[in-house]
Amino acid sequence: MALFDVDGVLTDGRIILGPDGGEYKCFDVRDGQGIAMLRAAGIEVGIITGRQSQVVAERMSELGIEEVHQGVRDKSAKLADILKRNELKAQQVCYVGDDLPDLSVMLSVGLPLTVRDADPRVLEVAAAVTDAGGGRGAVREVCELILEANGLLADIVAAYR
Repeated sequence: MALFDVDGVLTDGRIILGPDGGEYKCFDVRDGQGIAMLRAAGIEVGIITGRQSQVVAERMSELGIEEVHQGVRDKSAKLADILKRNELKAQQVCYVGDDLPDLSVMLSVGLPLTVRDADPRVLEVAAAVTDAGGGRGAVREVCELILEANGLLADIVAAYR
């Protein structure tokens, strides 16, 4: 299973608030394609984020992600819940985070990854760091890394030819 933080990972971390109170975020279409590739390969995808946002709910729905957890204050407790419900061990999970609230989860999972513009303390605990920044193709890199490591990338790419 691949789990992602949202702000700073699936987005560049900026939150734009409109005069009507609306919240706006930018998602990279390549990241969405990477998630679609993981799902096509049968790899479950989810998010754990501290913020609550209708924009995030809509984007995750578009991507077919059902494991959506917003407004989470204790990400480790949420990870434990996800592991139990999905009958997984922490070693079977990749988590991509970028800031201090992600540290406890990153220290628990089998494959902790981060984006190049993450907090320095997060960079220290990550098994690998993306070349791209958060919200700018980093998730796509992670998705392709997971697919390649499982010997699935070539077949997924071939399906588009």
